Amino acid sequence: MIRIGLLSDTHAYWDEKYLEYFESCDEIWHVGDFGSVEVAQKLAAFRPLRGVYGNIDGKEIRQMFPQVNRFTVDGAEVLMKHIGGYPGNYDPSIRGSLLVKPPKLFISGHSHILKVKYDKTLDMLHINPGAAGKYGFHKVRTLVRFVIDDGVFKDLEVVELAG
Repeated sequence: MIRIGLLSDTHAYWDEKYLEYFESCDEIWHVGDFGSVEVAQKLAAFRPLRGVYGNIDGKEIRQMFPQVNRFTVDGAEVLMKHIGGYPGNYDPSIRGSLLVKPPKLFISGHSHILKVKYDKTLDMLHINPGAAGKYGFHKVRTLVRFVIDDGVFKDLEVVELAG
């Protein structure tokens, strides 16, 4: 069993609440648009960090993280990409990978819209954690926590960050 803290689109904004809400997590996953190396470094200093770079991320972040990250955790194959779309409307840049070899979990960011949706066609869960930073049109900053237990996703929580 592994506990995951998931966020995206921090856009260089740091909030100490990230650490508070991820205290119980074993790993932190960031789905791009870190916005600064400092945000990545603070998260990585707190817990093991996996991530992908986003469209606003510069050279330093792009050297630290790939554009697409595919890995297996506790029996579940995971695929992360910042711009990925959602079930029924996947981005063309990732659609082929999803259709040829669907993971059990596909995570994307970019839209600043929190969305958790199951894709029945691909037998795959999709999560977009929304935006944890302050830059953008969103009204509520969000992050997600969940558990992977022997390939099963459970105990998913959405956290709304005040302010």
